[in-house]
Amino acid sequence: MASLPALRAVLLVALSVFLTVVLGFGLPALLNAFMRMLGLPETSVTECIVALYAVFVLYVATPRIPRGLVEVKGKAVLITGCDTGFGYALAKHLHKLGFTVFAGCLLKDKGGDGAKELEELHSDRMKVVQLDVCNEEQVNKAVDHFREILGESEAVLWAVVNNAGVSTFGEVEFTSMDTYKHVSEVNLWGTIRVTKAVLPLIRRAKGRVVNVASMYGRMGNIMRSPYCISKYAVEAFSDCLRYEMKAWGVKVSVIEPGNFIVATGILTRDIVATTANKLWSEAPSEVKEDYGKTHFEQNMALMRSYCSSGQKDTVSVLDDITDAIMSKRPHTRYSPMEPHWWIRMQVMTHLPGAISDLLYF
Repeated sequence: MASLPALRAVLLVALSVFLTVVLGFGLPALLNAFMRMLGLPETSVTECIVALYAVFVLYVATPRIPRGLVEVKGKAVLITGCDTGFGYALAKHLHKLGFTVFAGCLLKDKGGDGAKELEELHSDRMKVVQLDVCNEEQVNKAVDHFREILGESEAVLWAVVNNAGVSTFGEVEFTSMDTYKHVSEVNLWGTIRVTKAVLPLIRRAKGRVVNVASMYGRMGNIMRSPYCISKYAVEAFSDCLRYEMKAWGVKVSVIEPGNFIVATGILTRDIVATTANKLWSEAPSEVKEDYGKTHFEQNMALMRSYCSSGQKDTVSVLDDITDAIMSKRPHTRYSPMEPHWWIRMQVMTHLPGAISDLLYF
């Protein structure tokens, strides 16, 4: 079976060829006819189309053009949410590259498996710390610990990767306000809380802030409003911070992963069943009556189908986060996702809403 990067390359080439045919033959003829009707020169249309297509090709190709790398020696990175998923894999990956890693784990004090496995590396460059991003006292305690360790060495806190997060689902009328608050508390306020605590250290190092958002920070979807709201806010926070930090030489990047449900285990059938029971039992009787059990079960079946979907390999996410940390000229946004999700995101963010609504909803 072809590897994901190879498949992505084939699909992008196929899309490029398709656009070449459409833009090279069909659209110019149509626009030239329109220009003739207006009494304008025809050649300007073709030139504009060629220029636009060249920009598109450069946009697709640029993320993989080498832009120089920073020196790893003497640099430390803080990663939140290292118990499982992206955070756990990233901690091991960056440690292997030579970084000193502060791995923040929610379940370290409770003997979590992820924290134990990272500690079992028995490395001076792997520092596992208890870190609940919703607990300001824990965050401040962890930062004091970082300062103490850094003060005893020549290392600097070069980057923070705000990876900790939670996901949930449910239609708006079935979702409680407490759920909205909880998701935002972890995904948004946790990101802000940790960033503010370490920013003086990052600023002095002229380092990096990398915030893990989602493709749902760029586009909405049914039954995902709590998650989308929090990730949209992470995107906005990252943009504002990037503008402010430019004067200090700090680079701020956003990672927008696509569907990695299988790889991270963030959604399982047990989670769907538990959440479904909670949503239905706590919903107002008027909402239950209007929506009906059949409609509700159809949506829950849809969520169950997602449990076995998505990419199984997190390499693309790890590579993009690593680039954001190590590249001398990191991108503001990285979108590691399957081609069909990338196309959907472009359609939903660049075309009129009426078109994307017709195509996807």
